[in-house]
Amino acid sequence: MATQATDIQFARPGFMARVGAGLDRVLTALVAMAEANPRMKAVKRLSEMSDEQLDARGLKREDIVRHVFRDIYYV
Repeated sequence: MATQATDIQFARPGFMARVGAGLDRVLTALVAMAEANPRMKAVKRLSEMSDEQLDARGLKREDIVRHVFRDIYYV
C-alpha cells in the first residue's frame, strides 16, 4: 500500500518584502518613463552612430548628452 504526505505550507510574504516589491514596481515604472522620453531616444540614437557619422554632424561622442539637452540644462 502506498501513502502520500502533502504537508505544503505557503508562507505569506513579510511586510518588508511587500514594501520592497512595491518599490521595485515604482522604480521599474520610472525607468520606463525615462526611457520613453524623446530626448533619451535621441541620446541612444546618436550613441549608436559611428565616430565618422558623429564627426559629419559636428559632434564628439562625449558631447552627445550636452547637445541633446542644450536647451534645458547648462552643462
